[in-house]
Amino acid sequence: MPVPPPPVVLLHGFTQTGVSWRPIIERLPPTWAVRAPDLPGHGTAGDRHLDLAATAAHLADELPDPALVVGYSMGGRTALRLALDRPDRVAGLVLIGATAGIDDPGERAARRRADEALADRIEAEGVEPFLDRWLAQPLFAGLHPEPDDLAARRANTAAGLAASLRRAGTGTMAPPWWDELHRIEVPVLLIWGEGDAKFASLGQRLAAAIGADAQTSALVDVGHAAHLEAPDACAALIRGWAARALDLRG
Repeated sequence: MPVPPPPVVLLHGFTQTGVSWRPIIERLPPTWAVRAPDLPGHGTAGDRHLDLAATAAHLADELPDPALVVGYSMGGRTALRLALDRPDRVAGLVLIGATAGIDDPGERAARRRADEALADRIEAEGVEPFLDRWLAQPLFAGLHPEPDDLAARRANTAAGLAASLRRAGTGTMAPPWWDELHRIEVPVLLIWGEGDAKFASLGQRLAAAIGADAQTSALVDVGHAAHLEAPDACAALIRGWAARALDLRG
């Protein structure tokens, strides 16, 4: 009897929901058992306020079998924490625009203060004005969210997004996790957009820290949200890598 493929779990970024993954889900084989849960502070989990470690623990409890975990940005940080804390629940990792934290304590503290100020602003002004400014950042210059994705983002609550910034922002990763990454022993694919120089550098550093189990790929003509800017290329990359690394075939 053939061995059934592992389930696939897709973890979204800040301001997004599981709906954001639709362009990728539509391009994955229909035989894959794919889940895209809403992370704390977002969508149906808007009233759940957890840090990265607690979120990873919650996800681990919901996984009946080890999964291929795909995480973007905030979801990538969550996926890393899950792989480090509960390696028994992870069959493989795909990380898109991810990091293991900020090294310099002063810069880390500054990031926490900036996230706190941004959280205060969301609570004061509401989700829609904040989201308009968020998506107007150069980081997302090439991103044009699908209508259902944008509607789901706008349905998030100010309290949920603010809590996510305060509990799961990059500045909360204290100390950073770089020295832990050698413990990851499952196959890892690191993806970034060529137009995202910061996360290209971080992706290369992640690969070096994880070691021989890590592979890398840069998508051309895209920025930070590489999977949404180039869903055809990203989904094809995930399919091909999973077939080789995990024998996860369509």
